[in-house]
Parts: sequence; structure tokens; C-alpha cells
Amino acid sequence: MTPAALHEGTPLKLAILAMGGQGGGVLADWIVDMAEHAGWWAQTTSVPGVAQRTGATIYYLEMIPETVVSSAGRAPVLAMMPTPGDVDIVVAAELMEGGRAIQRGLVTPDRTVLIASSHRSYAIAEKAARGNGIADPDTVISAGRQAARAFHCVDLQALADQAGSVISASLFGALAGSGALPFTRDEYEATISRGGVGVEASLHAFGLGFDAATHAPQAFASPDRAPDQAGIPSASGNPDTQALLDEIRRFPVQAQQMLLAGTQRALEFQDLSYAKEYLAHMRDIHGLDAQFGGPQRDWALTTAAARYVAVAMAYDDVIRVADLKTRQSREARVRSETGVATGQILHTTEYMHPRLDEICGTLPAAWGRAIERSPRAARMLQPLFRKGRFVRSSGLGGFLLLYGLAGMRRFRRGTLRHAHERASLSQWLKLISDTAHHDYDLAVEVVNIRRLVKGYSDTHQRGTGKYQRLSLAASQLLGRTDAATQLRALREAALADDHGNELDRMLDGMFGRPAPIPETEPRDAS
Repeated sequence: MTPAALHEGTPLKLAILAMGGQGGGVLADWIVDMAEHAGWWAQTTSVPGVAQRTGATIYYLEMIPETVVSSAGRAPVLAMMPTPGDVDIVVAAELMEGGRAIQRGLVTPDRTVLIASSHRSYAIAEKAARGNGIADPDTVISAGRQAARAFHCVDLQALADQAGSVISASLFGALAGSGALPFTRDEYEATISRGGVGVEASLHAFGLGFDAATHAPQAFASPDRAPDQAGIPSASGNPDTQALLDEIRRFPVQAQQMLLAGTQRALEFQDLSYAKEYLAHMRDIHGLDAQFGGPQRDWALTTAAARYVAVAMAYDDVIRVADLKTRQSREARVRSETGVATGQILHTTEYMHPRLDEICGTLPAAWGRAIERSPRAARMLQPLFRKGRFVRSSGLGGFLLLYGLAGMRRFRRGTLRHAHERASLSQWLKLISDTAHHDYDLAVEVVNIRRLVKGYSDTHQRGTGKYQRLSLAASQLLGRTDAATQLRALREAALADDHGNELDRMLDGMFGRPAPIPETEPRDAS
């Protein structure tokens, strides 16, 4: 594409939106250095933000050729902040930062070239949402195509990781590949070489970003999968795994990918027989779906249950948390995210605050019940778990403690927590079955309310309380023509409000009084 044009002798204007650690300042300095070596006047300023995460920073650059300055006969006055509708190039180090640039009016269809990395660094609000709080990336991509003169959207973080560099280098390459600035590739690469730090990795990342922007339509195109192809793999040399995969293929294609993920989660959580148990529950639900919904309803019940049955079975207990914290893949991820170089020592400290009921949950069911039912035992033990503890998992003692807890997986089926979770699962599956016989759409919503139950400790307790109130509401709504719609509204209210005030108000409006809060931990039949 043609470079951004100068407007009546005014400077060329560029805004960079980046978060801490992404090298936005380095990118801005590279551009200024390149422009000055090419005979331009250039200036960069930065304004740190505090909106979310650690705060995104706007780096603003203005540059003008020396020839234009000489013609004017005086030094230029360059601005320190971007003005909406008056920016030639916007570079965003993360997709939602590109969206925020569009919201601020920095991107205009007659002028602005928008370059954004398609990867996501989730905001606190997205992570803290009770349900799926992740913003829709397609909305930003669609807005970018409409708002910008040209839009280059590629996963530049992945390219930087591939090169062993940081995203500033791949962003620099994408800027060069876009052709938005009137400089050659050699001038860009010479700028990196003059920096003298991490030159080889930066040049590699630059090249990947350059190629991706040059071939942008191919870089982020994702061909649609044919509706009859779910992409279920085959297992070579493992008959048990192959049997599971063959079982998954017998389900409707709409549910197969989620069933594959659910089976993997159950297998990882416990063992092969647990994965088979998951698929057995799904066969029962699929049978209900075939009887009351089926292809006419796009197998909605099976597809929804494939996710939430797996989540219900692979719950977050102390054993699972310890297992996740001692995995080699977790250490590799932390080292990658913190930028630790090979050979450097990384120390990791975990903050853990197990409550007494979680400790009881890891004990054999009979022992755990005895403590829970004994006020005297609770009074004696409770002070031991009032404060959180810092555990250095990179040290031998802390690692062995967590590794030992993770190794209790073989005893999980006999624990009190597992007994509670099995009882809760059985009650939920029965409610789904009973509801499906009378109201298919309501049964789908009964499946979906399980998303309220997640996490551990206080988060799990609050979510379980809300879920059980909605389970009771589902039984009370049965027979109403708008039952599914009403339960969906209750679920959305429960997800939106931590304290449950809106849920109380809606329940009061539907039934004349708030539904009572059941016990937060269902007890098994024994």
C-alpha cells in the first residue's frame, strides 16, 4: 500500500498503544531513530494509562521531513498528544487496545492505517466475571475493517515468541510490511542493528512480522470447517484412548469437539475409568436429546452438557490445585511470561488459604464428616486455618508438600469432597432428565446454570449457593410457557452480581419471596 501522506506540510502522526513489558517505548525509539537517520525531524512522547491491567500507555510520535522544515524556514512545533480524527497510523500491541483506539476516534476510514496484534491479554474485568466475561474479538476486528483505511491484524505476540523476542520487534516488522511509512526494509533493519541489544532475535521477529503484514489476508484467514468434519484425531498404538475417540464419534458432530475436551479433562483429572464415566453420563443425556430435541433443536442439550458435565466432574479441589501448581508445563509458562532467560533461576511463591471445610474435603469421607459434625473439633481446628500461607513452590520443601497433595489423586474417590460432588452431580443430572420430559428448552437452561459453580473456597461457596437457588427456581418454573426465558434471566442476574441482590429481587418478583438458600455443599445419600 502507499505510505501515509503528509497533509499540507503537517507532520506524519503515529500512535502506539502498548502495555507494560511489551516494549512500546523501544518501538517508539526505533521509529524516531530511523526517521532521524533518514533526515526527518521526529519527536515521541508517552502518557501512561491506569484503565486496566497495569495500564496501557499511549506513545505518540510526530515526524516531518527536513525538506519541508527547510521550505518553511523555521523549526516545527510538534504536538505531544494525539487528536481524534488526526492520526495517520495506529499500532496496537493487543487487540482490545486497537478497539480502544477506535473508540477514542484515533482511527478514521479516510486516513488511518491500523496495525494490531490479534492476541489477547485479558483485562481484570474479563477474568473476574462470574461467567464468560471475555470480550468478543470479532467485534473489534469487524470495527477495524470498517474504521480504518487499511487494517492489518495478525498474532504478532505468537511471532515474537517464535523468534524468542518481544512483541515490539514483530510490531516493527508489521509496520514495515504494511508500507505505511516511507522507509525501506533495509532502513528498518539497520535501526534494530544500531540498538545492539538482542539484535538477532529482534531481526528474526521483525522478519516474521514483515512477512505476516505483507501477506495479511493469508495471515489471519481461517477457513471454515465443513459442517460434517469435527476434526476428531486418531490415537496410534493406544487402544484405550482409541476406544474413547471412537465413542465420541458416535455423538452428534455439533458436540464432538466439546466432548473431546471434556474427555481429556476427565482423564487428566482422574483416570481412564473416570473418562468412561463421563461419556456414560453423556450417553444418557444424548438419549434424552434424541427423544425430546435432537437435530430439530441442533442437539442443544447434548452440546451444552458436554461442557458442564466435564466441569462438574473435574472440580477444583485441593488436590487439583496442587497438581496444577507442580506441573512442568506451568513452570515453563511462568518462565515464558516473566521473560526468564535460559540458565537464570526463578523462584515461585504461592499464596494458599485453605479453609477447614476444604481440609475436611481431602480426608476420607468418614473422618471428614466426623470433624464437620463435631463443634468441638471445629473450634479446635478453625484457628489453624484463619490465615493464608506463603508456600515457596520452587523450594524443595514447598514443592514436596504440593507434590504430595497432588499425589493424593489416587485416593480422591474416597474423600468427603468427592462424595459431596457426586451427590451434587447426581441431583443435577436427575433434574435435567426430569425437566427434559416436560420442557426441552428449560432442560437446556438447567444445564447452563451449572456455569455458576466454579473455583474453590469462597468463590465456590458463593457460586454453589446461587446454583442451588436456581435449581429450586427451575423446579418452580416448570409448566410455565416462559420458563426457559425466565431461568436464563435469573442466571444472567446471578452472574452479573456478586452479592446476589439482583437475583433476590428477581426471585421475589417471580415467586413472591426470594428462594431460600440451600446448604452450599450437598450431602451424599449416606
